[in-house]
Amino acid sequence: MCRIVAILLLTLLLAGCGQKGDLYLPEDEDDNARADPAPVSVPQKETA
Repeated sequence: MCRIVAILLLTLLLAGCGQKGDLYLPEDEDDNARADPAPVSVPQKETA
């Protein structure tokens, strides 16, 4: 009986290896997607 419990416990521990996922609740990404990017200024060419 003890051997079966040990095998089941080891199987459960190994099943968790390599699992990935968020460890926190991500913030609302829609706010970031709608934000206007900062305007980029392009230097003007000088004319002679």
